[in-house]
Amino acid sequence: MTTPFPFTAVVGQDDLRLALLLNAVSPAVGGVLVRGEKGTAKSTAVRALSALMPELDVVSGCRFSCDPGSPDPACPDGPHEPGAFETRPARMVELPVGASEDRLVGALDIERALAEGVKAFEPGLLADAHRGILYVDEVNLLHDHLVDLLLDAAAMGASYVEREGVSVRHASKFLLVGTMNPEEGELRPQLLDRFGLTVEVAASREPDQRVEVVRRRLAYDDDPAGFAARWAGEETAVRQRIAAARELLPRVRLGDGALRQIAATCAAFEVDGMRADIVMARTATALAAWAGRTDVLAEDVRQAALLALPHRRRRNPFDAPGLDEDRLDETLEQFSGEGDGDGGDDDPGPDGPDGPDGPGGGGGPAPDSAPDGDGGSAARPEAGEGGQPQGSGSREQAPTRAAQPFRTKVLSVPGVGEGAAGRRSRARTEHGRTTGARRPRGALTKLHLAATVLAAAPHQRARGRSGPGLVVRRDDLRQAAREGREGNLVLFVVDASGSMAARQRMGAVKGAVLSLLLDAYQRRDKVGLVTFRGASAEVALPPTSSVDAAAARLESLPTGGRTPLAAGLLRAHEVLRVERLRDPARRALVVVVTDGRATGGPEPVALAGRAARLFAADGVASVVVDCEAGPVRLGLAGRLAGELGGTAVTLQELRADSITGLVREVQGDRRAA
Repeated sequence: MTTPFPFTAVVGQDDLRLALLLNAVSPAVGGVLVRGEKGTAKSTAVRALSALMPELDVVSGCRFSCDPGSPDPACPDGPHEPGAFETRPARMVELPVGASEDRLVGALDIERALAEGVKAFEPGLLADAHRGILYVDEVNLLHDHLVDLLLDAAAMGASYVEREGVSVRHASKFLLVGTMNPEEGELRPQLLDRFGLTVEVAASREPDQRVEVVRRRLAYDDDPAGFAARWAGEETAVRQRIAAARELLPRVRLGDGALRQIAATCAAFEVDGMRADIVMARTATALAAWAGRTDVLAEDVRQAALLALPHRRRRNPFDAPGLDEDRLDETLEQFSGEGDGDGGDDDPGPDGPDGPDGPGGGGGPAPDSAPDGDGGSAARPEAGEGGQPQGSGSREQAPTRAAQPFRTKVLSVPGVGEGAAGRRSRARTEHGRTTGARRPRGALTKLHLAATVLAAAPHQRARGRSGPGLVVRRDDLRQAAREGREGNLVLFVVDASGSMAARQRMGAVKGAVLSLLLDAYQRRDKVGLVTFRGASAEVALPPTSSVDAAAARLESLPTGGRTPLAAGLLRAHEVLRVERLRDPARRALVVVVTDGRATGGPEPVALAGRAARLFAADGVASVVVDCEAGPVRLGLAGRLAGELGGTAVTLQELRADSITGLVREVQGDRRAA
């Protein structure tokens, strides 16, 4: 068995260690979500926690870890008679991102259940994690149907497996700990709220601390057992302190003053629902017990707010999690002591100075007043005569702030796919409405009962049926064919050349793309961004599930130079080719944002046409956003859309109906073809 890295040997990461220890003291706090960049000891600290958890008494032979003092009366291995029990360490169960539903909740033998009436049940990870820790690394990449099962188990404290009228229930109460890298995508709001506490971690910038991290890691890799032995004393001390805090916890008093501060803080920061208040109360109580006190102090409430509220304040995926500590201190001071506690707040809103800055929240400055020689007025003319932006030569201009995003219509790719679970286009999936039946390929997961009975019925006499039961053979079983929704890849190909540099126009384009990014977040899509200007094109953002990263790259996008349209299209085609190798089942929609001009190099227009026809040959759905302006319109974007086999729309139509409303036209054009 591998010796884990000692918890007390983790360098720094004070908030992470405190959050984990508070959950060890009081599992009712509700778990921890650890957010941070790769290589910051997230997984190391979580795995080390299990060694500090108190040991459990469990019923001997029970696969569901029943407490001998109060066994679950509905335990599938029960009923349990008083008597033998055993003591073992608390388990830490890891849920792989790619786990199946049966691996998580357990598997029921449908064939034996139908033919013999026997509930032959093989427990899953939710049973293993009962009274222990359930750890999900890269929890933001977990499939939606597994997230739904986790939410149900966390809410009810039990797991249910139901297959066509045959059901099994068992207790499943666990400490949920998740780690994630926000660059790879965000969590669904429902699951995000289920985590009691959240912690942001980052690598230290202090050279001395980084040296100590490397020194300890090398020592552990050279001799794990010896390294752990050197930290055994500290580990024992922390384990004893956890046990003492657990004993003290029931005697900790949460006074009315602390409760008022908790309620006032949650109200001041406008968190949704009442779960934040409850989590803060439990966290403050655990903090007092950890400190060896029986009274909750204002400092406990403050620390609880810093751990329990940041992830509950996000209003959209572009908002950075965090808490205004000055405002927190003002609220706590206002409601300290007796006071009249009117709950008033002179602050105009919870977002402070970041509120009116647009959808990026804390996504970095991109002022409209960037100097361009005339003070950067936002009311400057968009273009000169003939639609050519004034001063749009090869000079690079500062990034333009995106316009306010808007709600988009449903975008979907035509046909029926088989991609990753999502909420956009039709797909054949393991979850969704039943559309038919088929013979199972491999293990049976979703039984189609009516089709199975119809397949077995004609053979009952030949099989010698004599009783009321139905004689079912393996060949009779039928798998339910289901149709649900999949996530797609939306690849933006954005013209950032000088002809697109007019502020009003580029701001509107960025606002539309941000709107689609919000929609992609809600529908579990992947997004990518290719830009072209000057003499080349670049992949500003490879396909990813992180809309935060896409929004940040879009906000910082500079403009200027010539229009290498062919280079942009060829680079986008290469991105799709590579992505098809990585994820062949995920279908794509390409959104080209350009005025259609192609300049630079020999025969730029002809070369762009040849590049566009590659997309048409591959059958890729596409939309061209025509950004041409001025009284004289050349129609180049419409011609490009024809080469792509897609649809073109003007920039004005874009703001009225949104890009996504055009996809229905794309579908109609492709069906007609």
